[in-house]
Amino acid sequence: MNQLYQLFIVEIKEYIREPGALFWSILFPILLALGLGMAFSGSSEQDRTIAVVCSSGCDNNTLVPKNETSTKIGNEKIGYTTFKFQYTDWNQAVQMLKQGKTSLVLKPYPNDSISYHFDPANADAKLSYLMLSDYFSNKPIKESEIEVLKQEGTRYVDFLVPGILAMGIMMSCMWGISYRTVDRRNKKLLRRMVATPMKKANYVIAQIGSNILTGAIEASLLVLVTHWVFDIRITGSFVGLVLMFLAGNIFFSGLAWLVASRTSKTQIANGLINLVVMPMMIMSGIYFSYHNFPDFMISVIKFLPLTILADNIRSLFLEGTGINHVLPPFVILSGIGILLFAIGIRVYKWY
Repeated sequence: MNQLYQLFIVEIKEYIREPGALFWSILFPILLALGLGMAFSGSSEQDRTIAVVCSSGCDNNTLVPKNETSTKIGNEKIGYTTFKFQYTDWNQAVQMLKQGKTSLVLKPYPNDSISYHFDPANADAKLSYLMLSDYFSNKPIKESEIEVLKQEGTRYVDFLVPGILAMGIMMSCMWGISYRTVDRRNKKLLRRMVATPMKKANYVIAQIGSNILTGAIEASLLVLVTHWVFDIRITGSFVGLVLMFLAGNIFFSGLAWLVASRTSKTQIANGLINLVVMPMMIMSGIYFSYHNFPDFMISVIKFLPLTILADNIRSLFLEGTGINHVLPPFVILSGIGILLFAIGIRVYKWY
């Protein structure tokens, strides 16, 4: 037990003595949640710049303002959007589109006709088009038809925080275990440690146990800060949340151990880790819903381990689910993680 304790302390000290690890594992997820949360949970007052290309005879168009440079559209319930019209030529308008300064280009013509130029895949451009076309057609937004949604858990930040929590578990395991192990093997530290009376089982337990402890600190700080700033709440079972946290750590620890089982080159380890984490970061519904992907991809994405973890953590935060709901994914993730860990131990190269 003393040997296990000493190995555990070594892992913790190595973690806290590395400023980069502290920033990326603790501060970065919090800053990411705060930044995106504030960006998408700010005031309902918005400003949008619209490029206006004045073609031949557009001076006879009475719809697009000439003297005033902006128009405010909206009402008290949904807030107001101020459209700022910037007159320019076509080449400069295209340049503004490329630079992200505008998402829509207007071309006024005589007899009060207007053509709209925008990318239909751009949601912001489509919204601007709908608002402006209604405004120019004298169809104001009816406040009586709008009911403001006030239910808890419907904000973007409510969707975001559980996803970042799940992503943090994955990143902590993959980089904290895989990369650190390969780095030690590359520096011949594992060879020297194995030459001592150290039990290999104690080394493995200490590494995974320390990673769970530091991950718990990271997750707790993220939840506390977002609760203080955005009033994020856990509406479901706290025990269920702990189970999913453990399941995520077991699975990704096993996967990290398997990834790091053979290679001794940090460049290869870096590539393997990114090969594992990048597709799931993009597709598993961390920053946006994976239901935006085509249906044939969704049928695969929903079975990705990070998707399962994020969906169940999100349900515990937002939907008030209990332990019974998370027991099946807990068993599945933990079982597969143990299997991956067993395979990794079988083929593991200590030196």
